[in-house]
Amino acid sequence: MSAAALWRPAVLVLSAALISGCASVGKPGGETVEDTHHVSDAAQAALSAEKTLNGVASAPVYEDPLPEVKLTEELFYKIVTAEIAFQRGSWQSAYVILYSVAEQTRDPRIAKRAAEIALAAKQSGEALQAVRLWRELAPNSNEATQYYLGFMLNINNLTEIQSVYTEKLKSSDPKQLGVMMLQVQRLLSRARDKNGAYNTLTTLLQPYKDSPDAHMALAQGAYVKGDNKLAVSEAQEVLKVRPDSQLAVLTVAQASSQEDAAKALSAFLVKNPGARDVRLAYASILIDLKQLDQANHEFEIIARDKPDDVSAIYTLGVLAMERNQPQKAEAYFLQYLQSLEGKTGEDRDPTTALVNLSRIAAERKDYKAAQDWLAQVDSYDGRNPAWFNVQIRRGFLLAKEGRLLEARAFIQQIKASNETEQIQLIQSEAQLLRDASLPDQARAVLEQGIKQTPNNPDLLYDFAMLAESQKDIPGMEASLRKVIELAPTSQHAYNALGYSFADRNVQLDEANTLIEKANQLAPDDPFILDSLGWVKFRLAKYDEAEQALRRAYQMRPDAEIGVHLGEVLWTMGQKDDAKKVWRDALKKDPENQTLKSTLERLKVKP
Repeated sequence: MSAAALWRPAVLVLSAALISGCASVGKPGGETVEDTHHVSDAAQAALSAEKTLNGVASAPVYEDPLPEVKLTEELFYKIVTAEIAFQRGSWQSAYVILYSVAEQTRDPRIAKRAAEIALAAKQSGEALQAVRLWRELAPNSNEATQYYLGFMLNINNLTEIQSVYTEKLKSSDPKQLGVMMLQVQRLLSRARDKNGAYNTLTTLLQPYKDSPDAHMALAQGAYVKGDNKLAVSEAQEVLKVRPDSQLAVLTVAQASSQEDAAKALSAFLVKNPGARDVRLAYASILIDLKQLDQANHEFEIIARDKPDDVSAIYTLGVLAMERNQPQKAEAYFLQYLQSLEGKTGEDRDPTTALVNLSRIAAERKDYKAAQDWLAQVDSYDGRNPAWFNVQIRRGFLLAKEGRLLEARAFIQQIKASNETEQIQLIQSEAQLLRDASLPDQARAVLEQGIKQTPNNPDLLYDFAMLAESQKDIPGMEASLRKVIELAPTSQHAYNALGYSFADRNVQLDEANTLIEKANQLAPDDPFILDSLGWVKFRLAKYDEAEQALRRAYQMRPDAEIGVHLGEVLWTMGQKDDAKKVWRDALKKDPENQTLKSTLERLKVKP
């Protein structure tokens, strides 16, 4: 009986059933984990090139002749024994058996399986040995060649890669030459020596330098090595010959600033309105540029052209929320959920849509509906990373409904899987009580938590903030100093302690040192800049104070920051500017107590 008749049911089906065990079996030895991953990544990157060029058929598959092998009981027993050994964690036994069988039968599929086992066990020496045999037995196998070249790339043997691809390019069907060019570029993109890899690519493509496919591969290669100018230049050469090339214009966009990318993609879409990939890229860039109306328009076109595109529907919902259109957002999320019905898989997880629908309901104070949406979030047997925070959110919604006792009980029954989650539960319960104007009970919860984990910076920080609100300055200061000792990179602790001193106009030199330290740790935090401006004001360094506060207010036009900026300007004699800032702050937060007390103290009517 022939190999074609026997091996397929006996071996290939068995291998397909057991191959899922590859990722978790075997102990690493010899080469590092990252190196064997590097080999596989490089091979898969090269193989993916066939799917990249739009309108180009996949490279032809050349069938290598399979040996005529009789599947004896002994042979079948060896194969089954190897697979069982692999499943049980003995990669060595499995590898040795299968490699021996591959040599005996000369069947490339068995050599491939031996290579898979060695790669799964992160044994690069054995894997390369099996890949060499696989390639010897199936010289026309593109997959075997790419894995072999992945190993050559791993040891930076660019000469061997150049030699192999020189022959592959020469012997390629002209219709497949572009795929081959992109394939070698994808392989070389994984090289650690980026300049050496690009030089190899340039040498390989020199005989085809006038081909748009060569320019395309060189454009991608230039981008990988960080030469954006060259990448754009090469991609533009492609567009001269193929003005409808999505890959070329996407490469131009990739290597350009977001503003220039948006212009290039927009111009391309005028002439090629059906270019879906380009439109998706353009819409995404518009979101980054905060041009939400235009981004929404593009996603509407995407959804119209492909009504079953659930990603576009979801994105339209998010954009509607960002544009303060809750009814539209709700409609899109409901449409999104409807489109997921009957579908499975992690890419069909409705969690984010359910959370957003809950937010929309909560914003219109329909807390019961908000609860109902969150109650539909599945934990997926503990695999849903959002589930824990969703449960905490449900507790806060109960409190919003005025059901504080139920809210506390709900928080208390949530199961924490680690100490970090346990701390979150303590913080959440304390926050519920603070929100309900029950600071003494909140303090008791935090104190109990600190007894259990006395050196947790997060609980100590929360306790300090609560102590300050209760005018317990010694308690606040002691807790913040301990946080700084335990977490010397906690900018919030430095800032809180320093601001407390500055606001009370005491220990100003230490306050300045603390806030300067916080600013070093987080130089773009507007609230830390606010503290910095305030301590400079207390130190009578008005120019520095104005500079810090103006920057903070520009970054975040918060009423509290506006109060401080206004007082600095008032003290400096810029009274009209001060009143303007205060009027702006009043519009944002007319009930702000700090603003009211400041205006009353300075006897100002803005």
